[in-house]
Amino acid sequence: MIDLHIDEKQLERTVERARERNIIVPTFAQMKNPELIPDSVKEDLKKIGLWDITSRNLFRITWKNEPVEKGGGFDGVNYVELPSSLTGVEARIIALVGKWFPTGAHKVGATFGCLVPRLVTGQFDPTFHQAVWPSTGNYCRGGAYDASLLACESIAILPEGMSRERFDWLAKVAGEVIATPGTESNVKEIYDKVWELRAERDNIFVFNQFDEFGNYLWHYEVTGHAMEEVLQEVLGAQDEYRGLTLTTGSAGTLGVGDYMKQIFPASKNVAGEALQCPTLLENGYGAHRIEGIGDKHVPWIHNVHNTDMIMAIDDNAVVNLARLFNEPAGRKYLVEKGVPEDMVNQLDLLGFSSIANTVMAIKMAKYYEMDHNDVILTVWTDSMELYGSRLKEMHEEIGEYTEMDAGRTHAQYLQGITPNNLQELTYKDQRRVHNLKYFTWVEQQGKTYEEIQQQWYDKDYWTSYQKQIPEIDALIEEFNDRVGLL
Repeated sequence: MIDLHIDEKQLERTVERARERNIIVPTFAQMKNPELIPDSVKEDLKKIGLWDITSRNLFRITWKNEPVEKGGGFDGVNYVELPSSLTGVEARIIALVGKWFPTGAHKVGATFGCLVPRLVTGQFDPTFHQAVWPSTGNYCRGGAYDASLLACESIAILPEGMSRERFDWLAKVAGEVIATPGTESNVKEIYDKVWELRAERDNIFVFNQFDEFGNYLWHYEVTGHAMEEVLQEVLGAQDEYRGLTLTTGSAGTLGVGDYMKQIFPASKNVAGEALQCPTLLENGYGAHRIEGIGDKHVPWIHNVHNTDMIMAIDDNAVVNLARLFNEPAGRKYLVEKGVPEDMVNQLDLLGFSSIANTVMAIKMAKYYEMDHNDVILTVWTDSMELYGSRLKEMHEEIGEYTEMDAGRTHAQYLQGITPNNLQELTYKDQRRVHNLKYFTWVEQQGKTYEEIQQQWYDKDYWTSYQKQIPEIDALIEEFNDRVGLL
């Protein structure tokens, strides 16, 4: 369970800091249902931009932000249903949209789930500690952002090969930015840097997205309810929710699969990775270009019991579809092929990992031969706003994107999607994937053999975390009462 013991002396300092900086902390209940947010906060938000560094934007950590850059209120869940003219399948593929979170990615929710329980218990002291955010991209961005809103110092760690947009933004927000060797696949190098910092400094507090259950818990509770609401809105009398597709990354978003399984036991959770680094599928290794998904290990917070299929996505498909979806010649080609223009104009809502999640959904629909009554959910974690430099690099390396390129990409990487490089998991297959955790977490990162066994055999292991949500909300409310700003 998440440690929720109270450190009263540090909590007193934290309360005073929050009072000085005008900080009110939202509850999980408010992130699920913004109608519960105080009217005074909603009034403040009318004057604030979505990405502004101001504590009131903590209340915009929700799937229900009005999709505007400044002054927005709240509405229903932001989602898009993809037409079959684009996907080439009859199944209804619906994606929750992450662009309308502060920072343009849903990782502000995951990092909130990690930092806030430590903050409102006094375990994290913003007058002393620095929050360390080891990441392959958006997580350290979300962590640095949330830390700034909560008046905490932060250290962002990410591979040097990540997109320029990430580094430029972090330079303005994080207290310190550390670039580690490699790219998306070099997760161990990030861990190694964390151990170095632990040896050198006594004031760091590490929030490792791959083993922090606050990450899992935020998606279980907030993203889970958002998905449930979308289904309540879109499912017709004959429709059936069949499952969701998500690249693994930290496996935080996959926590939503546990929630959805509890409501729809027959639904399937599909976990994806890069074909160039097929860790789950083939115990493999390598490097890839799908920014937003780490690999070469199985995250500690991945409940493999609830993973029904693993799937590998060719990174060539992702980078080429990014051009098809965003280059003028690509968009013109899609319209000529019958994709509605209003849909084409929204394709910049998909960042690299979002494209991978969508390709997975199409593969799933084809594998299970789904029809128009079948519904698949996925998540667009971030948008092309964070990858403009990649398009520029491809222009410089490959040249102008032409109509012929668009036709080739559409035929090969969209119409040509096939249900290959995947595996339905039996019980023994699931156990094989789970056992891969041993090499990273027990041998390298200090976890115990007993707990890795407990994760697999104890039926209450995962639900014990889920049951902590009311306690965390109560602690947040007590914290706000002590701060005294409401």
